[in-house]
Amino acid sequence: MIFFDKNSEKMLIENSLPHNFLAERMLLSCSISNSEALELMKKELSVEAFYFKNHQELYKVLLKMTVKKLQIDMVTLTAFLQDNGLLSKIGGIKVLLDLGNNIAAFSYFTEYLRIVKEKFLKRSLIRFGYQIINSGYIMNESLEETLTNIETEITELSNQIRPKKEIGTTDILTKIFLDLKEKHTNPKLPGLSSGFFELDKFTQGFQESDLIIIAGRPSMGKTALSLNLALNCIKFSQLPVLFCSLEMSKEQIFYRILASETGINQFKLRSGKLSKVDWMKVNKILRIMAKLPFFVDDSPNISINEIRTYIKKILSEYNKLGLIIIDYLQLMQILSFKPGNRVQELSQITRQLKSLAREFNVPIIALSQLNRNIENRVDQRPLLSDLRESGSIEQDADLILMLYRTRYPNQREISKTSLTELIIAKQRNGPIGSIKLKFQESRMKFLEMND
Repeated sequence: MIFFDKNSEKMLIENSLPHNFLAERMLLSCSISNSEALELMKKELSVEAFYFKNHQELYKVLLKMTVKKLQIDMVTLTAFLQDNGLLSKIGGIKVLLDLGNNIAAFSYFTEYLRIVKEKFLKRSLIRFGYQIINSGYIMNESLEETLTNIETEITELSNQIRPKKEIGTTDILTKIFLDLKEKHTNPKLPGLSSGFFELDKFTQGFQESDLIIIAGRPSMGKTALSLNLALNCIKFSQLPVLFCSLEMSKEQIFYRILASETGINQFKLRSGKLSKVDWMKVNKILRIMAKLPFFVDDSPNISINEIRTYIKKILSEYNKLGLIIIDYLQLMQILSFKPGNRVQELSQITRQLKSLAREFNVPIIALSQLNRNIENRVDQRPLLSDLRESGSIEQDADLILMLYRTRYPNQREISKTSLTELIIAKQRNGPIGSIKLKFQESRMKFLEMND
């Protein structure tokens, strides 16, 4: 059996890791003689990007001097090193003299930067490879947790490889002008249509990279509304939808969709006692649904990284993803998170979901429960403060929708179609207010008031 401990790992790779001495020296030479070069380095390179220890120490000193807003040249740098007893750490005066005698051309700076960064990422990849081997021998960690950690590391490494896009003010303003011109010439909804005209008037559709929360107490119709939104998204945009159900199975989800689309009571569907007309309706909807790009994952403990993997699979087949729905937020967990503080864990989950929405430029809808305290109030219309286990949900969400309809003490008193208020409790870039919808409980379907 081969086992790589930390010492053997260091022995095997420390002396043969990718590096380029001359490129590192030329970079440092440029940064000493040119303040613009140092500013670019600060954005692109960490201290660890330099392979040689004395180069790391020298880069640290240059960064300290910029923080202190000191002018940097060979004289001021030498004085700073001597005054702070750091000259020996960078290799002595000889290193500074060598750098001074080999002034690099700034025109080649970006190429030196690319070489040093590439070597650093290669070293990171090699070290990560040894970490993966070691993780295979860790027995007190679940396989799922190990794979999740590995995927997180790979994602972070991939993000470092991607070049950072820097857009100037002129480019941004030009883009805004062209967007406004296009909207004026061809007026259309800026975001993804919800399928509900009144809601779209408030939101202008679900915007790309937005985190949207649909909140409500149990049995208010959160899942039903989210399924309605999913099908409307596919209908109006022809884009795929990913539905992550942490509470219900795939079969339960599709029974609800069948009830909604056929108009057949879901209890009747489950019993199988269908008339000839019912069978015709079911057959028609099943054939339509089979062709729709609607993806359902019913893993009970799905993680953010697993959702990311699923998204990439869908994007490998389709050019774009229309919508992601998570049912529901409070059932999500972070495997590596220490138990004890659920509020902090949920805060991290909402931040990760917002980051995921921005990473793939897609709206994410997450369903959320409300606190029980709402039931002790005379006016049970939900407020933002009723969001369960969170201050972060309100903070991270771009749009918060809350469902409210009157509760009845006797289930038989609920009419087949009941009035539901959809409250726009928060909208980062738009107005708040409320709209009225009709909810047909037997079909689990929401309709607009004029339908």
